[in-house]
Amino acid sequence: MLTIRNLGFSMAGRPLFEDASAAIPSGHKVGLVGRNGTGKTTLFRLIRGELQPDAGSIETPKRARIGGVDQEVPSGPTSLLDTVLAADTERAALLAEAETAADPHRIAEVQTRLADIDAHSAEARAATILSGLGFDHAAQARPCSAWSGGWRMRVALAAVLFSAPDVLLLDEPTNYLDLEGTLWLEAFLARYPHTVLVISHDRQLLNRAVTGILHLKDRKLTYYQGDYDTFDETRRARLAVAEAEARKQDAARAHMQAFVDRFRYKASKARQAQSRLKALAKLKPIAIDRDAAVTGFAFPDPEELSPPILTLESAAAGYDGQPILRNLDLRIDQDDRIALLGQNGEGKSTLAKLISGRLAPLAGRVVAAPKLRIGYFAQHQVDELDLDATPLAHLQRLRPNEAPGKLRARLASGGIGAEIATTEVARLSGGQKARLSLLLATLDAPHLVILDEPTNHLDIESREALVAALTDYAGAVILISHDPHLIELVADRLWLVRHGRVTAWEDDLDAYRRHLLSERGAERGGSGNGPGNGSTAPREPRRPKTALRDTAPLRAEVSRCEARVAKIEEVLRTVDAQIADPALYDRAPAEMEKWLKKRAELADGLARAEALWLEAVERLESAGSR
Repeated sequence: MLTIRNLGFSMAGRPLFEDASAAIPSGHKVGLVGRNGTGKTTLFRLIRGELQPDAGSIETPKRARIGGVDQEVPSGPTSLLDTVLAADTERAALLAEAETAADPHRIAEVQTRLADIDAHSAEARAATILSGLGFDHAAQARPCSAWSGGWRMRVALAAVLFSAPDVLLLDEPTNYLDLEGTLWLEAFLARYPHTVLVISHDRQLLNRAVTGILHLKDRKLTYYQGDYDTFDETRRARLAVAEAEARKQDAARAHMQAFVDRFRYKASKARQAQSRLKALAKLKPIAIDRDAAVTGFAFPDPEELSPPILTLESAAAGYDGQPILRNLDLRIDQDDRIALLGQNGEGKSTLAKLISGRLAPLAGRVVAAPKLRIGYFAQHQVDELDLDATPLAHLQRLRPNEAPGKLRARLASGGIGAEIATTEVARLSGGQKARLSLLLATLDAPHLVILDEPTNHLDIESREALVAALTDYAGAVILISHDPHLIELVADRLWLVRHGRVTAWEDDLDAYRRHLLSERGAERGGSGNGPGNGSTAPREPRRPKTALRDTAPLRAEVSRCEARVAKIEEVLRTVDAQIADPALYDRAPAEMEKWLKKRAELADGLARAEALWLEAVERLESAGSR
């Protein structure tokens, strides 16, 4: 068990923890949540022993290995696979000793320990993790120095996952993953056999991969059982109860005060009035745990254009004359909400640049409406802001003739208040920089806004504010994101970018997730054949009927697992409808708690059912390949 007792810690004179306590049972997966700047990363440093608490203590199980992604990403000529294998230092040391040991007893001990830690399957396990994070067999043999910083961060993540520490600490692991890597990580963490503590603003990951939420607020820690939605519902219910109690108390206070004001100087009622005065003095206000409101986003609405606003006709796109995408015949209307699916390197950002005009077509043509304005936000733009300039100065460069008051109003509409408007960008948080970049991208009221990973620096509340703004926005949206929650709430069309083609994915995101996990689990060797991807690869040769009969029990098991998943999802939707009913919160709190507990149990059952389904698919496809 990881135990935090009466923790106190200050940094630069600012208290981050005061008498904070929590207990995380061994083997539990816990999401650490809280507003940006509250001290979540600092808590990880305290757990790892990099910082010492001012008061209290943090206790971990004896001899427990604590691991997290190193700040210094791997580099040099070592291959990705060997870099990940080296992360298991015990295995590396034992293999080296096995080469030189001469004492028969010691040789036996070494071989026994190697067997205990499953050392001989290590390469396969490391390769599976690297594959899940987006590195195919050929990429795993390349040196770390051949990859950019973001890809090296994936290697560092793969290394810590492979080393399988007893307490795994992950700080925003999805920030350098694509959607496919994020979905794989969700499944991996759900099956991880040890304790996990993950800082994340990815609501979907916190719903699928964790069994508890540790909430950091007002320098205190509060542990909640269940996934993020359960935590959110529980907090809202507690807030509703507290507000109701506060209203009752205010009414009682007003009633007693009215009695005192009326009768305190009347002899026959003086005693009762004094009694009520004492009761008023003892009546302590009920604290309401309400977060400060998050400033929303406001995207200016453009005038309406005749459809379509943009078409691609037999277009090709790429670099240095080498096409990455071919034969693109696409249409975009002003009311479209499109999310791009596909692994990194398949061409999602290339397509975004082609549509935005930042990349000229290698073939075919891009036809845009005459008055079309396009707003473009890419993650790298956050890093390209002028660090020495203020947000106000950034707007003055683009609107030199506008009055400062109007420019400040524009900044305020993007969530950049007066105190931030004149602060150098270098001193802003990542979320504030992202807000500024989004404001600059949408300043001209574009008819189409392209968002390439807009949420990396936004906390959960700011992501919800972005969803609300995009829902109200009167233009088209093209979204590239690793956040499934954002995609599900914003997009109504999915395009799959794969094997140089862009095709419509006709099913929903859950179906894409299941397809992706089954494809990864089947280890298809990178053939990439699958529904909706437009692949022209040849079909696998037809297997003899005897082979089909041999796999019949496995196919039946897959069908049963699918039916079980569908049934649980159906019940879960029914329970969610009950919880969403406002009348539930006006009834007895015990009834509300019953539904929340039921939902947590169903969510846990759904995760187990999906894991069983995936295992059944893997067994079926493994049997079919023999």
